[in-house]
Amino acid sequence: MAIGPVQLIVLGFQHPDFHGEIIAELERLRTSNTVRVIDSLVVYKDKEGELEVEHLSNLSQDEAIELGSKVGALIGLGIEGEEGLAKGAALGAEAAADGIHAFSDQDAWDVIEDIPNDTAAALILLEHHWAVPLRDAVIRAGGFRLSDGFISPLDLVALGLVSAEEAEHLHNLETAAAAKAN
Repeated sequence: MAIGPVQLIVLGFQHPDFHGEIIAELERLRTSNTVRVIDSLVVYKDKEGELEVEHLSNLSQDEAIELGSKVGALIGLGIEGEEGLAKGAALGAEAAADGIHAFSDQDAWDVIEDIPNDTAAALILLEHHWAVPLRDAVIRAGGFRLSDGFISPLDLVALGLVSAEEAEHLHNLETAAAAKAN
């Protein structure tokens, strides 16, 4: 089975107040065949930096069993605390022994380190179904991915895609909770 482009999104929360709205939106995207949630975790980091990890997913039970904790394996973090951390690290080492490296030293991303103390983060591993035909067309044309990233709303003003006021509003929405966390 071919898999679409996969992205790890890390979203921070100062004082999470989850009501199922995020899962509902992911389910809507899944139903429309736009994305598939491969795995997702919520990581709570207390004031001392201690972690608590919970699974957050709209996967069916069969999919969850088949896929396991892919986010944990990707970043070396398991759901079962220290034991799970060791399992996640072992999976990473096993993949490296097979010549597979999730992140090079140059591209290394310490996701857990980026989460401020006394906050939570949702780590969502998405497969972008919508991008499969585009990716395949790029490959057929001899192309390849050089880089990717989300663009700040503030950078969209120069392109004329949003007004300065809209960009400022969107930027404030995206960064307000992060500013409180720091």
